[in-house]
Amino acid sequence: MTTDISTQSNKGINGALLIGVLLIVLGIVAIFQPAVSTIFAETWFALILISAGAAKLGYAFQTRNSEGFVWKLLLSILYIATGAMLFFSPLKGVLTLTLLLGSFLLTEGVFELILAFRLRPQQNWTWVLSDGIITLLLGGIIWFQWPSNAPWLIGTLVGVSVLSTGISRVMLSLNRSSSFNSSDQTT
Repeated sequence: MTTDISTQSNKGINGALLIGVLLIVLGIVAIFQPAVSTIFAETWFALILISAGAAKLGYAFQTRNSEGFVWKLLLSILYIATGAMLFFSPLKGVLTLTLLLGSFLLTEGVFELILAFRLRPQQNWTWVLSDGIITLLLGGIIWFQWPSNAPWLIGTLVGVSVLSTGISRVMLSLNRSSSFNSSDQTT
């Protein structure tokens, strides 16, 4: 009976290991082909916006007799129009998203710095200060190198994220595999 459980567990571990390796490969490809992965990520985001807009539009018409129908309708149109603009003009969309990312990081960095100085009497407040400085610097780098960084930035960041996720999956599955092997040896 215990061999059935360990066999099932090993199948799950092998699947997780395979997915982790696949994510590592995809992350490396995205990093080495940042322009392609940038367009892919931008198009994916556009499709998500269009889908969310369609869902919001359906909800608006389902609740058309309640308050706020016009606002729900306008919001759904905004989602669909923004998604369509990103989908049909991907290069403009990449420029826009990169500028928004830089602006977001600059704003977040300023807020982190304000928070850090408010936390100053507490121990370890410098971690928040460091986070704010790094975030502000990243936002500044994106902002001041825009638009020349737009073709590669988003794809590279997505690639790094996918690579990191793949490495963590592989390490977790190897950790589980070694813990199952050690428990099999003790029984």
